[in-house]
Amino acid sequence: MAGGNSNYWEDLRKQARQLENELDLKLVSFSKLCTSYSSSRDGRRGDSSDTTPLLSNSTQDRMFETMSVEIEQLLAKLTGVNDKMAEYTSTPGVTSLNAALMHTLQRHRDILQDYTHEFHKTKSNFMAIREREDLLGSVRKDIETYKSGSGVNNRRTELFLKEHEHLRNSDRLIDDTISIAMATKENMTSQRGLLKSIQSRVNTLANRFPAINNLIQRINLRKRRDSLILGGVIGICTILLLLYAFH
Repeated sequence: MAGGNSNYWEDLRKQARQLENELDLKLVSFSKLCTSYSSSRDGRRGDSSDTTPLLSNSTQDRMFETMSVEIEQLLAKLTGVNDKMAEYTSTPGVTSLNAALMHTLQRHRDILQDYTHEFHKTKSNFMAIREREDLLGSVRKDIETYKSGSGVNNRRTELFLKEHEHLRNSDRLIDDTISIAMATKENMTSQRGLLKSIQSRVNTLANRFPAINNLIQRINLRKRRDSLILGGVIGICTILLLLYAFH
């Protein structure tokens, strides 16, 4: 029975890791789609036809909807696996291993929470960019309509065009900043995962080998003591120098 329970737990962990890997790849692709959305929309703005819909027939919009559904399904599956793992930890007969199981379960829950937060944040950024692009596209159409109706490039039209160009330049600058920020976030997420793995291994070693844990504590105490001694010496020397300077 114990062997069967162990196999069931390992199967759940295997499913969780597989879903986490799939989510990681999907979220990277989803983030890249969000970053490249605005630049591709700029390319479509250069088309001579103003009757082409900017959103309804957009390939990127369809990709956005498809990837959103896929990521939501993966998150739901991972949530279900975590719930099954939580039920297993409360099963009679696994009390002796409950601490280790709860630690593993909490790690998987943290990963699920991070992925869920990243998905919603990226999705919100995408929607904001799309709304901004719709607004700028509407302004451009209004300008073109005004130009074709008046038939002359008067002073007012020139000012309007300059303002629109300024908005487009600002939009490109914001998109570049978002791209840099998202690339930095991906790098920090990767480093955070690595640091969590290292911390988990160090804690495991410290729990398995109390002597190592005691040695680390002694080293920290000695460093703290040396810092206090050094601070005292520096303080005394400073006082002596002040006394000498005033006499």
